[in-house]
Amino acid sequence: MNSSMEKRQASDTSEFQENLEILRQMDFFSALSLQALKVFAYLFTREMFKSGDYLFHQDDNDGIAFYILSGTAEVVREDESGEFSLGNYGEGEFLGGLALLGDMRRLFSLKAVTDMRCLVMTREKFLKAIEQFPELIPRVLETVVDRIRSWEERLLIDQEGLCDSCRMKVGVSLV
Repeated sequence: MNSSMEKRQASDTSEFQENLEILRQMDFFSALSLQALKVFAYLFTREMFKSGDYLFHQDDNDGIAFYILSGTAEVVREDESGEFSLGNYGEGEFLGGLALLGDMRRLFSLKAVTDMRCLVMTREKFLKAIEQFPELIPRVLETVVDRIRSWEERLLIDQEGLCDSCRMKVGVSLV
């Protein structure tokens, strides 16, 4: 074996170990067995995005989730009056988990504000892995439900003191 091949294998092993550690800490994956986590750690790819690149566009149905390793992304919504920012996300954020579970048209775009490195998972790979571990489906769904409930709870707290019609625009956890 030559030294460049050995270096590449060591790099792949190191990347796999890093992916595994990250997945252990992510709400979406942390409840899974070590065997399942290893499969997912292998399936995640690492991708680079340059400042100004779009990770996805509004109305896409791409089935891709992103874990931000480094950099910052901006969530952007476009309507007839133009484009407006809904906020930024950075290192350690997992975005797009619902897109892994089924067809889901994007309600906004995600744009790199700075150069970014991300772990990327496609719906196709995710669903094939889940087929190997059907016992994981309830755990994944439980995690998604908990994230939705937590998000709506934060939204309700943030909306305290707002007008009545503003407070009436909640209820996603009732779905």
